[in-house]
Amino acid sequence: MSGPGPYDRLPTYEELPVRAGAPAGSSWGLWGDDDRLGCLNLTQDPAKVARAAGLVRRGAVFPLDWDRALPDPPYFGRSAMRHEVEGEAGATQDDMLHDFNPQASSQWDGFRHFGNGGRKYNGLDSDQHGVDHWAEKGIVTRGILVDVARWSQRRGEPLTMAASVDIGADQLRAILDDQSTTVEAGDILVIHTGWIDWYLSLERAVREKLSTLRAPRCPGLRAGREMVAALWDLHIAAVASDTPSMEVAPFGAGLPEEEQGGPYWSLHQHLLPLLGMPIGELWDTRRLAADCENDRVYEFMLTSAPMNIRAGVATPPNALAIK
Repeated sequence: MSGPGPYDRLPTYEELPVRAGAPAGSSWGLWGDDDRLGCLNLTQDPAKVARAAGLVRRGAVFPLDWDRALPDPPYFGRSAMRHEVEGEAGATQDDMLHDFNPQASSQWDGFRHFGNGGRKYNGLDSDQHGVDHWAEKGIVTRGILVDVARWSQRRGEPLTMAASVDIGADQLRAILDDQSTTVEAGDILVIHTGWIDWYLSLERAVREKLSTLRAPRCPGLRAGREMVAALWDLHIAAVASDTPSMEVAPFGAGLPEEEQGGPYWSLHQHLLPLLGMPIGELWDTRRLAADCENDRVYEFMLTSAPMNIRAGVATPPNALAIK
């Protein structure tokens, strides 16, 4: 489904790895043995940036970072940020952020976040990675909204947010076809499920219960070799969603019983350490999705300015969609 562009000769998933001795299904060495950008290399071509800029027709801007204090309490036992303003009103004031965890709200998962067999992306030591390498380059590319929520609603199968609803590779392709969307190399997929609207409707007691669960159920992309291959063969730069885990949770839900706990039980352990494909989570896609539904245009200029923190594991995306 990848359209024409300067990366047509990228290897397929079946052709990986490209470096002798690299793990099966890895892109290690594709952009050099010392590479720390992975698939984000696909956003660094000036022609790709110019292509993205050409998508801006109305000047409509959609911030994709959610309220930094949400979800509240944070998921997965992460610390809740406390914001303190120092100084007196009417005089000089400063912000103090206490217990700030970049993964507690909208985020990019960096390559330090997840390993495969103890190995991090490109075979480099964990401390050789960091989101500062991404920040030095910046991210400007073509974004594609994948509106799973409205597609499912039209089919009479609305998503259940508190359930492990898995979205397979065939469904992903069907949604892109329904939107008349062609994916090009270096694009970033932004998946909309409607999870944030659901979360905001919950009572405080329910939110607190969810925050205590090791793996709270939510919809997302199905794991498995088929999905890993499908995402790689699209030659996208990254994939993000509005849910806490991007992939279906608990990890592996929807896989056949014989694949549970197998080598493809989680997308995280393939996309981040093996393929170098960043994962975005808890992105606020509500306004963007409504606009795409209104004008039936699902492509946009996507910008992201990762936090320049040396050797950082993750970062707020600081992302904008511009149409």
